[in-house]
Amino acid sequence: MATKLKIKKGDTVVVIAGEHRGEDRRKVLTVDPKSSRATLEGVTIKKHSKPTAKFPQGGIVDIPATIHVSNLMLVDGDGNATRVGRRLNEKTNKIERYSKKNNKALN
Repeated sequence: MATKLKIKKGDTVVVIAGEHRGEDRRKVLTVDPKSSRATLEGVTIKKHSKPTAKFPQGGIVDIPATIHVSNLMLVDGDGNATRVGRRLNEKTNKIERYSKKNNKALN
C-alpha cells in the first residue's frame, strides 16, 4: 500500500544516510510512493551494457539511481535541513506541510 510521503517532486533535499551522505543539496526529480523511493539530480549508478543495434559500442553507462525517502531530509526556505510535519491550515482548510524546526509552512 502506498503511503503519503513528505517529500515531493521539485523539493530540495539533503541525503542523510548512504553512499551520497553529506554531499550538496539536491533536487528531487521523481518520487515513487509505492516503493517510497525518490530519484535525485546527480545521483547515478554505473551499469554495464552489452552492445546492441541501438548502442553498438556497449560499455559502462551511468543511469539515475533511487534513494529511499527515509534517507532524505527536506531543506526549508532558510536553507536548513528539517523534519516535515502535516497540519490543517486554518484559513484554507487544506493540509499543508510545515517545518518542525521553525514551525513555518512549506510551499
